[in-house]
Amino acid sequence: MTARLEKSTTRESKLTNCTTISALLAPLQPFRRHLYDIFHALSLQAAELKLISMFLNTLTPKFYVALTGTSSLISGLILIFEWWYFRKYGTSFIEQVSVSHLRPLLGGVDSSSPSNSNTSNGEADSNRQSVSECKVWRNPLNLFRGAEYNRYTWVTGREPLTYYDMNLSAQDHQTFFTCDSDHLRPADAIMQKAWRERNPQARISAAHEALELEDCATAYILLAEEEATTIMEAERLFKQALKAGESCYRRSQQLQHHGTQYEAQHRRDTNVLVYIKRRLAMCSRKLGRTREAVKMMRDLMKEFPLLSMFNIHENLLESLLELQNYADVQAVLAKYDDISLPKSATICYTAALLKARAVSDKFSPEAASRRGLSTAEMNAVEAIHRAVEFNPHVPKYLLEMKSLILPPEHILKRGDSEAIAYAFFHLQHWKRVEGALNLLHCTWEGTFRMIPYPLEKGHLFYPYPICTETADRELLPMFHEVSVYPKKELPFFILFTAGLCSFTAMLALLTHQFPELMGVFAKAFLSTLFAPLNFIMEKVESILPSSLWHQLTRI
Repeated sequence: MTARLEKSTTRESKLTNCTTISALLAPLQPFRRHLYDIFHALSLQAAELKLISMFLNTLTPKFYVALTGTSSLISGLILIFEWWYFRKYGTSFIEQVSVSHLRPLLGGVDSSSPSNSNTSNGEADSNRQSVSECKVWRNPLNLFRGAEYNRYTWVTGREPLTYYDMNLSAQDHQTFFTCDSDHLRPADAIMQKAWRERNPQARISAAHEALELEDCATAYILLAEEEATTIMEAERLFKQALKAGESCYRRSQQLQHHGTQYEAQHRRDTNVLVYIKRRLAMCSRKLGRTREAVKMMRDLMKEFPLLSMFNIHENLLESLLELQNYADVQAVLAKYDDISLPKSATICYTAALLKARAVSDKFSPEAASRRGLSTAEMNAVEAIHRAVEFNPHVPKYLLEMKSLILPPEHILKRGDSEAIAYAFFHLQHWKRVEGALNLLHCTWEGTFRMIPYPLEKGHLFYPYPICTETADRELLPMFHEVSVYPKKELPFFILFTAGLCSFTAMLALLTHQFPELMGVFAKAFLSTLFAPLNFIMEKVESILPSSLWHQLTRI
């Protein structure tokens, strides 16, 4: 009887314990499924860890050598491709793919989507201005192909002009030197085909063929530009072209009002005549007859005041600076440095040079820091800041921090190509003014502190266009390192792949030389890596009662 009472008492105590545990776990019933999943996952992790440790114990040192060598090879190939893509397109391939393709798939916002196209009028105006700023202009001071560019090629074996640049020149020649009525005159018909020829010898042969038929001004132009090997020979051919061009101009001037066809012919003859006179003035400038060149340029600007697209005033400014006639330079700037007219590096930096000339001979950075800048010095510094903001590439060429090359036939305003074209002809004028380069050296970098962020805001001009680097790479030869503003930092993925390649290559070398020791290190590293998870598992097992798992499964 006593045994039965003890059994019933034990049964009742067990039931009481179960009831107590059930009461304690009652608040956790809504979360029991989550707790079950957590403990199940922890148990699976423990089993996987045991399998991983067993697998690592069976690996040989050869496996680690092959693994690290393969990783090093793959990361090296990725690094080479990333660097090539960055040098060609200026951006990281991985970054571009992740932003353009992966982010939309992951739910990110596509900046090019129509939903984000509703920008303000100010932003639209800025975008249009950036596009217009990237327009390619013909270099007002471009050299002669035969007498200068080709001579450079003969001496150095390098091509100073790119195909893109020469193709733009061919388009300009077809625009200025041809018209729809060329088929009426055999020589002009031949020259119309000659300007489209890619082979220089074919163009020269066509020009000679046209001259056999009649005196053709455009044929003389082509021979002076491409066949003449000296400036004197080019000047002689341009003088012959001037005679033929003047007779055609007078003839078409009388007939220009007789119809659309004659009007187009007169426009073409006007372009030919202006081009010839301008190149003759440039020949005089190159041959040392600077005063004669200035007179020719002034006469040309008076005779054809509406043809501002040729930017003859930039040739005039350079010639006047050579004569050190600074009063006339200031007069020309007063006319063309206007807010309504397009700016150029020649305009901005010549204005800065004139203001720097007034104070540069006595300027001292130490004295200026002690007493402050005077009014004249402040004006000069502000003019330099204005010029540097317009084209930030010029100072490095003027200060000879970067080597010059022959300027291209076309330039991009505010770009590296314009900086080269300006510095190539104006460096001597800055050197002639005592202390001007010293003042530029002390003040030009202060410009960048005035602009909060160059790609988004401007101080005196519109924001700096982002398309200059791409266009300059097309205009400038391959052997020249294009100046980039603002300076682009290497993308993260290039630095990451470089570090990964170096690290895996070092691991492969060490594993090949010391396979057993590196195997021990690898196992120790993986054990250390999984140590926090093992520690958490042990803590969980020690904190929770051993019967809790069974009680949870019964619930």
